[in-house]
Amino acid sequence: MASSLKSAALLEQMKLHFATEEGKKLTKKIGLKLGVDEEIYVVDLKEGKVTKGPYDGKPDATFSFTDNDFLAIASGKLNPQMAFLRGAIKIKGSISAAQKFTPDIFPKPSKL
Repeated sequence: MASSLKSAALLEQMKLHFATEEGKKLTKKIGLKLGVDEEIYVVDLKEGKVTKGPYDGKPDATFSFTDNDFLAIASGKLNPQMAFLRGAIKIKGSISAAQKFTPDIFPKPSKL
């Protein structure tokens, strides 16, 4: 089933990015699992994987935000902490793990 999210292409790029040497270094540095909820995606920064569908287990942090806000954060146009403070992001789980959610985990714009 094809995704209706604008950010689906970004999540697919993240899958490819995590398979690179740079992506593998990033997963070792961060080690975090995120859930993305309009459609459910799991960004596993412990294993360097992005999957569509529910997470089997308990993620370190689950984020809820609009597709547009997700793209703005990923592109660096919206600071994740500011988005949280203004209510654009809802977080369940570990706040310390959630603080690792920065634009650094996304492929650079030239790769999108």
